[in-house]
Amino acid sequence: MKIKKGDKVKIISGKDKGREGQVERVYAKSGKVVIPGANIYKKHIKKNEKMPQGGVVDLPRPLAAAKVMLICPKCKKITRVGYVVEKNKKLRICKKCQSKL
Repeated sequence: MKIKKGDKVKIISGKDKGREGQVERVYAKSGKVVIPGANIYKKHIKKNEKMPQGGVVDLPRPLAAAKVMLICPKCKKITRVGYVVEKNKKLRICKKCQSKL
């Protein structure tokens, strides 16, 4: 997967199109990422020890990794991710400015 935890990304499709955020968690097998404040859904919680009142809670749900694009830390543009091999290490690079990510 080309997107990792901690990457700054921009959502390019869906109800949160145009929003930016930092990746909190990556689900590599299902190809999804969690971005706090994006793709928020409401969940009804039953009364329990943590929430004696119960109620409705806002939760960020996973978003398909194909719906987000990485923002290059150097050129500050949304970009695709490429790879280059240096000294037996596979490094990610920005396709626009060729800087290492």
